Amino acid sequence: MSAVELINPRAESVRRLQALQVNIAGAVGLAQVVRSNLGPRGTLKMLVDGSGNLKMTKDGKVLLTEMQIQNPTAAMIARTAVAQDEQCGDGTTSVVLLVGELLKQAERYIQEGVHSRVISEGFDVAKGGALQFLETYKQSSQGDRATLVSVANTALATKLPAKLAKQLAESVVDAVLAIRPRTNSTAEVPKPKADGSSERIDEWKTQDPIDLHMVEIMKMQHKSATDSQLVRGLVMDHGARHPDMPKRVRNAYVLTLNVSLEYEKTEINSGFFYSSAEQREKLVESERRFVDAKLKKIVELKNQVCDAPASTPESERKSFVIFNQKGIDPMSLDILAKNGIFALRRAKRRNMERLQLCCGGVAQNSVDDLSPDILGWAGLVYEQTLGEEKYTFVEDVKDPKSVTLLIKGPNTHTLNQIQDAMRDGLRSVKNAIEDGALVPGAGAFEVAAAAHLLDHVRRNAKGARQTGRGGFCPGADGNP
Repeated sequence: MSAVELINPRAESVRRLQALQVNIAGAVGLAQVVRSNLGPRGTLKMLVDGSGNLKMTKDGKVLLTEMQIQNPTAAMIARTAVAQDEQCGDGTTSVVLLVGELLKQAERYIQEGVHSRVISEGFDVAKGGALQFLETYKQSSQGDRATLVSVANTALATKLPAKLAKQLAESVVDAVLAIRPRTNSTAEVPKPKADGSSERIDEWKTQDPIDLHMVEIMKMQHKSATDSQLVRGLVMDHGARHPDMPKRVRNAYVLTLNVSLEYEKTEINSGFFYSSAEQREKLVESERRFVDAKLKKIVELKNQVCDAPASTPESERKSFVIFNQKGIDPMSLDILAKNGIFALRRAKRRNMERLQLCCGGVAQNSVDDLSPDILGWAGLVYEQTLGEEKYTFVEDVKDPKSVTLLIKGPNTHTLNQIQDAMRDGLRSVKNAIEDGALVPGAGAFEVAAAAHLLDHVRRNAKGARQTGRGGFCPGADGNP
């Protein structure tokens, strides 16, 4: 009896060969579950959570994340597949199938009496051979738009209908190209070594990584999936909080603030005491003057940049928009509305950096020393209402470095399915640009690598490790 069974009589414990068989069976069973998901003709899986909600998906990452996996080996494989999705955006199902097939081949050799250490060493040798073969098999890519659209379509077509995937692939590629860094960073030159030698190059130039966080994915339950589009600007899921504010402005100066335009309590425990109604009124007036002084400076800046003669045509008049990360109280909103300013309060922190990359300008933590050169620009800012939800669109900006993929659909299931597919497509396009190389899909590399390794085993069959390498070949060739 094991120590675990002494502590918990209901616990199950296995040893030696039986434990190995349980782990292999868990990995192979997990591979059998996701095998039918692979490829554009894969089937959907229906997941039911504890509250009875249904979710249909064929995305390997979503499936492995939502499933409650008890076997420790299968759970470790699921975490490996999720890491694959975070790095590459695709290939989660293929990773599970590859690991399951490798363990299946290893079980066959173990039953024939081959030691597991020999098999693992053979797998390591075969892995090195496969990576070397990959360097000769991959094809260089210049990153032109047509090639990137094909890459995105390959990732999307396995999770969405073909017609919709083809449409969204172009939007995904255009989004990545919009946020792609235009320049390279120059790293610091390393110091000479102790013997006086140094690098052969004078400086290192490195490619700036593509930050996919600058692509906002916004879901809007409206119309159909084919109405999804790329917005070369920003879409926020809230609107103005004052009925008299303009709902649509053109030629707008954009002021990005992180300033509280409401009276806040002190950070420490403190109190104000008064003995009469007159003292309380004076206290309220002083609090109001504190906020009004900030509003006065904002209105003065607006009048400075938007001042135009009455004869100016409506299409050429300038507007003023405020995006504030902190709060704006109702009285402040009323003052801004009377001055024709469109203001949004409590904008999400992640959108503050996007606003600067999208519209330009510099975010301000104080209203002191405001000047026109810290303002951004947007050709069109408008608010759209869907039921109880409000959305604010910032469009017609100059050379945006942050864009929005607007997903539309009739129900939540469609929106989530498109969102998962778009995330995979974005990562695939990002990797294709940064790596500058491509390999054929549909299992072509796996088949070619297996054939290469088998040929190498036949010609150079030496040592016991060749047994493990021979088991790696059918495993790599096992993806359907």
